[in-house]
Amino acid sequence: MNELEPVVATKACGCPDYDRALSRRSFLKRAGIAGLVAGIASETAFTQLAFGAGAYTGDVLVVLSLRGGMDGLQVVVPTGDPDYLNWRTHVGIPQSTLLSLNDTMFGLHPAFGAIKPLYDSGLLGFVHAVGMSEPNRSHFSAMEEMERAAPGTSLRTGWIDRVIGRRTEGTVFQAMQVGSGMASTAFIGPEPELAMWSVDGFDLSGAWDATERQRWDKVLNALYAGSPTMLGKPARAVLGALATTAQMKDLGYTPANGAVYPDGDLGNALKDVARLIKQGVGLEVAAVDYGDWDMHADMGTVDAGWMHDHLTELGAALFAFATDLGSDMDKVTFTTLTEFGRRVEDNGSGGTDHGYGQLVTLMGGNIKGGAVHLNGAWPTLAESALLDGDLRATTDYRALLSALLQKRCGASTSDVNSIFPGIGGIPLPDVAN
Repeated sequence: MNELEPVVATKACGCPDYDRALSRRSFLKRAGIAGLVAGIASETAFTQLAFGAGAYTGDVLVVLSLRGGMDGLQVVVPTGDPDYLNWRTHVGIPQSTLLSLNDTMFGLHPAFGAIKPLYDSGLLGFVHAVGMSEPNRSHFSAMEEMERAAPGTSLRTGWIDRVIGRRTEGTVFQAMQVGSGMASTAFIGPEPELAMWSVDGFDLSGAWDATERQRWDKVLNALYAGSPTMLGKPARAVLGALATTAQMKDLGYTPANGAVYPDGDLGNALKDVARLIKQGVGLEVAAVDYGDWDMHADMGTVDAGWMHDHLTELGAALFAFATDLGSDMDKVTFTTLTEFGRRVEDNGSGGTDHGYGQLVTLMGGNIKGGAVHLNGAWPTLAESALLDGDLRATTDYRALLSALLQKRCGASTSDVNSIFPGIGGIPLPDVAN
């Protein structure tokens, strides 16, 4: 395949751990689509692929990983907390510059303003003070632990792999990493996954037109015709996926409802996710990465700089995704995750260091939007309330995912207890209908 390239950080952050984490992740899943084990005949057309989706009637779950540790305190800003500006003397954002969220505690960074209409309409909301059961401030181990999501156990599979393992086998497009040639560690395990940089770029090297694709298809089918299932099944799955994406490429794609995605990897990946959802190929879980959030220095001001530019791109991409899908958002649940939040006190370099409590953005036709959700009261930024200088996490991210899986994706209590061992007895947040 021609899409296997490592993911690297796009801006120096002075944090070698971040680069090591990504290099390790590249090593773990460098094979890209080679891990496929779902079988679909290579001659299957995309209009027929939806047969596998019939068994699943829940939402498509889209997980956007904000790699590097996004500073949620700079995005949904707790300016109603009197200690916020006392701690953030270099990068703190005055309340007068924020967009109103109809909440006396919080305001929205103006660079994220593209999503404000989605928030106001109830299509988007936030959950603040989210985190793992124990703080982990190492990029590599925090990413790995978050994507394994089984603290205190010997499980080595990823949580998305376990989600798929509780379902009926679907199409080759059932679980996907989009925008990267390798799947994240959340997919590690025996279940099938497909990783692709893009729909249009997903092809065999040397198969430059329909004639060459047919020749490759014929030869490879003959090659694997008598092979053992463990070899032939993934090969046929790859060929089936290639046949489908070739037809999608020939048809082309124009986003609906005037949606305009920002140029760049994030916009392109979310556009492909929307495209796959609307084509009905059997997509159930999609993962997308958007990195470069490790802002130890030179975060910038509220009007310009690193955080401003990142939030501008993120907001434009989310707004375009929701606009493009239109009424199809009623069958989509979208969540962000980041490996950790940032310390409450800023540093002398105009940035913030690794912390704990994080911010999650939720989007979908049936999430409880237009609100900043908390588990109980805001834990406050008073020095006595902090955990080693960090915002306390009052909502376990596994409980949040469990709520989404149960409310929107048809999972049972037994399912989520298996997917997230130890989650039983932890109250699930009321974030979705």
